[in-house]
Amino acid sequence: AKCQCKVVPRERTNCGYPGISAAECKKIGCCFNASVPGVPWCYNAKAKKVKKVCPNDPYTRINCGHPGIKAKECTKKGCCFRAHPAGVPWCFYHRVMEE
Repeated sequence: AKCQCKVVPRERTNCGYPGISAAECKKIGCCFNASVPGVPWCYNAKAKKVKKVCPNDPYTRINCGHPGIKAKECTKKGCCFRAHPAGVPWCFYHRVMEE
């Protein structure tokens, strides 16, 4: 994404080789900006910001426990726990969402 290429010039980490073209740089998944001399022009994008959330739809839950698992044991494993509704996992994995 374009916003991930907005990296302060002095914080850029090199992603290419000397003399790499803009097209080749982008082809290998890197950012290119030749407007600032003395810093990498082909550089790595900023990492995406993500957060973990417990999914709202009980029918999309992916089981993280076992039948009869207690809430404390489930959350100790780093999973979500909701003891409802019947017929779906009560201990289940988080989903990773972009912020």
